[in-house]
Amino acid sequence: MEQTITKESIWKKEEEEAKIQIYKYVFGFAEAAVIKCAIELKIANVIESHGRPTMTLSQLSTVLICSPPLLFRIMRFLTHRGIFKEEITPENLIAYSQTPLSHMLINVAPLLLLENSPEIVASWQNLSARLQNSYNNNDDSDLLVPFEVAHGKDIWSYGARNPGFNRMFNEGLACNARVITLPAILENCGDIFNGVESLVDVGGGNGTTLSVLVKAFPWMKGINFDLPNVVLTSEKYDGVEHVGGNMLDFVPKADAAFFMWILHAWDDEDCIKILKNCKEAIGENKAGGKVIIIDSVIDENEENKMATDIRLTLDIMMMTRSRKGRERTADEWTQLLINKAGFSRCTITPIPAAVPSIIQAFIS
Repeated sequence: MEQTITKESIWKKEEEEAKIQIYKYVFGFAEAAVIKCAIELKIANVIESHGRPTMTLSQLSTVLICSPPLLFRIMRFLTHRGIFKEEITPENLIAYSQTPLSHMLINVAPLLLLENSPEIVASWQNLSARLQNSYNNNDDSDLLVPFEVAHGKDIWSYGARNPGFNRMFNEGLACNARVITLPAILENCGDIFNGVESLVDVGGGNGTTLSVLVKAFPWMKGINFDLPNVVLTSEKYDGVEHVGGNMLDFVPKADAAFFMWILHAWDDEDCIKILKNCKEAIGENKAGGKVIIIDSVIDENEENKMATDIRLTLDIMMMTRSRKGRERTADEWTQLLINKAGFSRCTITPIPAAVPSIIQAFIS
């Protein structure tokens, strides 16, 4: 017998699925907590350094000094999500091996620990307060952002007064650049640095990003520019000069200015000030002078839904840390760079296997 499909039957089916799906959101924090546990125990590091492709549960629990039954439950959770791979040895023992995801846990541990730190998690817990307090205030620049509600200071001031958090913050951002973003740029889009003899990394943190770029392009002089308390603790790198200051006041002179995950933290008004400081630093008559921006470009029609989901999550993250920071669409970037900041033209190039795109704004 042919079954008639109605709006009511579709709703009923989706309602049944929702009864299970809702638990994904009820326990949404659990996945991050278990992964943080794996990082703190150094599970991936131990399996990686074991010297053999697999490591039995007994061997793993002995090295980690963990209860085998409890460790089994943690590993079962992680293997179910594809983070590790479970195998059965010829002796019928449970064993585990690495996957690309578990290998990444070793490399991006600082970023994961930062985003799951008590300081950062606390800011997410105050997200609804920001929306409610802004209901009758179209300009919410005077309202506290969730991070400030949680800690009494903005994230930059908090970092300046808390060296441990400042170090963790800079290490997390540097890890993201070094392990994920920069390799994708260098492999696919390295030609954007052709002809650039000096590059100022605006908001460059501890200089990790610039040290990688200068090593890849040894003809290029690097200027790492960030707040004085940030560059004060930066390591020395060959070919990199650390300069302290505020990008809203000035930008050191160079052939090109570089921003990685920086401008999404500022509203258009402040971005215009920063970008005009860049134009002054580069010089109006500099042939080929440009600003290189590594940042998200939101496109809800993109086929890669996972990448879009991450970019939309980053947009909410900015809401927890910055008064007017946000991710932008391609049209919004074009409006900002050409119509508002006065660049002659701009290009947007997606980076394969990466969340951000390369946005270039040209003076001439």
